[in-house]
Amino acid sequence: MGRMTEIAGKFFEACETGQGWETCKSLCTGDASFAAQASPLSDVKTLAQYADWMKIILQVFPDARYELGSFAIDEDRQSVVVYAVFHGTHTGHGGPVPPTGRRMSTDYVYVMRFEGDKIAHMTKIWNAELALKQIGWA
Repeated sequence: MGRMTEIAGKFFEACETGQGWETCKSLCTGDASFAAQASPLSDVKTLAQYADWMKIILQVFPDARYELGSFAIDEDRQSVVVYAVFHGTHTGHGGPVPPTGRRMSTDYVYVMRFEGDKIAHMTKIWNAELALKQIGWA
């Protein structure tokens, strides 16, 4: 297993289980950036902000889990692409509306770009609007 594979795997697991930036930061550059074309993430510009956003999301969806579908390494471009499905029920507090009790299953992709042995940028590809409809937020 290559170093990028190991680092990306550790980051993905920590982020998706709500461990936040404190756990993720050793795997990333200090100024790691973030991008997504998804309305709930429009103000999130750094990987630190995203990791902490995920920590909050796991409080809103206490039963959250992910189902890993694909994990690919692109050595030439120094990147890792991860596809997964996020499953969760809105039973926790902290969302824009009181808990709806509705469930979502939403596909997403992380594209992590490396500088050396650290993640320098991540793009999340996600149809947020469909996910928000599933849980009654839109």
